[in-house]
Amino acid sequence: MLHLSRLRELREGHKLTQKQVGEYLKTTHQYYYKYEKGIYPLPIERLYQLADFYQVSTDYLLGRTDDPTPPKDARPYTPEEKE
Repeated sequence: MLHLSRLRELREGHKLTQKQVGEYLKTTHQYYYKYEKGIYPLPIERLYQLADFYQVSTDYLLGRTDDPTPPKDARPYTPEEKE
């Protein structure tokens, strides 16, 4: 389960608006708002994109760890990886 408060904390900590993050994700701020509030489930591709954007681990976004540090061998997500 996505740790919803972390999405907001990261966004606000970077002094970004929901509109700016939505633009980064190539979606609307309304969709991003619904991800942040838990109204819509966050697709795995978006999870990867946000982890790369904020330079944190996906486990941190999911609430599985309190350490935001991504693994040393982590590579950036690319859309071509979709199956």
